[in-house]
Amino acid sequence: MSPSDVSRPVKPKTVFDRDAEWDALAAFACDTRPGAGLGVVSGRLRQGKTHLLKALSSALGGFYFGAQSATQAESLRRLGDEMARYTVTSPPSHWHGWEDAIDALLALGDRRPVPIIVDEFPDLVRQSPPLPSAIHSAYQRLRDTGRDNRARLLLSGSTLPVMRRLFGAASPLRELTNLELTLGPLDYRQAARFWNIDDPGLALLVHAVVGGTPAYRRYIGAHVPGELDDFDAWVCGTVLCPQTPLFLEAHHLLQEETDHWDRALCHSALAAIASGCSTQGEVAEHLGAPLTDVVRCLTLLRDNGLLHGGPDAFRPNLIGLRITEPLLAFEHAAIWPYRSASELEQQDAAEVWQRVRPVFDSAVAGPHFAQICRDWVMDFADPAVFGARPATAAHGSLPDPARDGGGPDAHVEVAVRGPADTRSGALLSVGMARWDEVMDLHHLEHLRHLLDLLAARGEDVTHTRPACYSGAGFTSGLREAEANGHVLLVDLDRLYRGR
Repeated sequence: MSPSDVSRPVKPKTVFDRDAEWDALAAFACDTRPGAGLGVVSGRLRQGKTHLLKALSSALGGFYFGAQSATQAESLRRLGDEMARYTVTSPPSHWHGWEDAIDALLALGDRRPVPIIVDEFPDLVRQSPPLPSAIHSAYQRLRDTGRDNRARLLLSGSTLPVMRRLFGAASPLRELTNLELTLGPLDYRQAARFWNIDDPGLALLVHAVVGGTPAYRRYIGAHVPGELDDFDAWVCGTVLCPQTPLFLEAHHLLQEETDHWDRALCHSALAAIASGCSTQGEVAEHLGAPLTDVVRCLTLLRDNGLLHGGPDAFRPNLIGLRITEPLLAFEHAAIWPYRSASELEQQDAAEVWQRVRPVFDSAVAGPHFAQICRDWVMDFADPAVFGARPATAAHGSLPDPARDGGGPDAHVEVAVRGPADTRSGALLSVGMARWDEVMDLHHLEHLRHLLDLLAARGEDVTHTRPACYSGAGFTSGLREAEANGHVLLVDLDRLYRGR
């Protein structure tokens, strides 16, 4: 459904960023053409869906209903009461089921385009599995009767696997859907602005702990670090403080997102990945658990958007795992060992953090910095930097015959490929990412060695640019190499402000 040329509401100042999402919702809700529309809004918990949808409803005089886990009878009663308040009439006494309720909801659009929002729709479907079919039938009745209806029904949900099933290819609602919108976390640049942090080093550290989830800013109130020296105290006063909501947020998040499925195995799997296990087999071996159970657990985490699995840049059949929610990575890499002994509750947070900080720097901040570098390549870098628009930016590994005894693989934190006109796409760049290390010419020499290894494996590296990404800076020798066009250098300032 493409929008007609009508006046749309200006995004309220209370909604941070989300410009594209607001424009899409406003265009859908304000479309004046005849015919009822159906929109779907998905996204994990705490990303601001409800705030955004309530703002849209308020701006356009729409109807909003927030579903809860309750019986069908209670949900229908609550919906009837909300509609009565909205229409300034008596609550309906004639509803026999969801068929009547859906007809009444859609009737709100008989006179004008109006957004009709049902938030946390999966909660209703759990109570009433036939509900999607009832909605499909209601739309069909409108079409069959030719009624001039402009209802704009928006169904929102946080349970991603359920939302995919409800609106997937096999769903009766699929053919009715005019808008599909997914609300994700703020990207790292948006998050820095949201937290009012100007120092890119501090912004990255805070993002490595709480990511881009808007709700976490509200959880801690005014307790925001003002400068880099405040970071340690901020961690101790928020995530490590039992009196703050963030203290147990990782546990609550996992419980809510996985719908209570074997949380012990999920926690252990995340701890294994945070400690360096990157494949399903490595996780199963680390846990001493059957591979089938581990695969099921990891699939659940991936379906809920908490885990990402992507192909290795140089060995596509090797799928590497990465925790996508920074708070979960922080919890399971740095804090998890102290949960079992209740040390966080019984000891001074500063003492615990002093022991944890080296682990945070190596196992959390370092990998997080590498991911931020890959995000920069895909979302912010000028295509001219790599000679073509990047199609992928991924971690890569390859055997290094020069290592004694066939030692560990050599790693490339940022391998950039162009459009896939071949099976794997042209290799545009290979890069090393070092969070807390000043990079020198020996890093460039290592990258050249990796390019030789790749060439020996048949990779075309003729136009591949070596790149160094550093959170600590570069020596004058490496800067001179950059000036001579031998290497691409990306520091924190460029990651947060440049292209």
